[in-house]
Amino acid sequence: MLTEFYSIFIRSLKLDKTLYKEKKYFENEGGIYFAILIIIFTALVSLIPHKAILNFYSQFDLGQIEFPSLLMVVLGSTITWLLRSTYLFLVSIILLPNNKIKKKFIKTLIVVAFAHTAFIFNLLILDFKIIYLTFAIYVWYCIILIVGINQIYQLNNILKSTIVVMAPLAIFFIFILYLIFSNPSGTIS
Repeated sequence: MLTEFYSIFIRSLKLDKTLYKEKKYFENEGGIYFAILIIIFTALVSLIPHKAILNFYSQFDLGQIEFPSLLMVVLGSTITWLLRSTYLFLVSIILLPNNKIKKKFIKTLIVVAFAHTAFIFNLLILDFKIIYLTFAIYVWYCIILIVGINQIYQLNNILKSTIVVMAPLAIFFIFILYLIFSNPSGTIS
C-alpha cells in the first residue's frame, strides 16, 4: 500500500497521463482512500508555511497570533477539496457535455486529490523569505489538475482544460481589479 501511495505521488508530480486511466484508482474504491490520505497528508504539510508566516508577523507586535488547530487545517483542506471538485464536476456536466464517458463525482474527487500532491513541496518553505515559492507550487498544482481533468473527461484539448481549471482564479482577479478601480478613495473597505 505504501508503494502504491508513493507511486501515485511520483506519477502525479511527473504529469503521468496513464495514472488517470488506471481502473484500480478510478473504478474501485481504492482510489478514494488514497485521495483522502493525500488530502490529509498535504493539509498537515501546509502547516509548515503557516508557521513561517506566523513567525514573520509575530515580530511586528500585532497582538496574539494563534497557530491554527490541526482539526481546522484538515477541515479547511477537506472543504476546499470538496468545493473544487464540485465546481469541476458541474462545469464538466454543463459546459463540456460528452456522451462517451461516464461522469462520476468520485473520479473528479480523486483527480483533484491527486493534484494536491504538488503541495508536498510546502516542506521546503521553512522561512518567510521563500514564501513566494507557494506561487510556484500552486502553478504546479494547477498544471497537474489540468492534465487530470483533460484525461478523465477526455477533452483532448489542453486549452479547454486550462479554462475550466483557471476560471475561478480569473474571476477572483477580475473581482479584485473591479474593487480597486471602482473605489476612488484608494482603499478597499
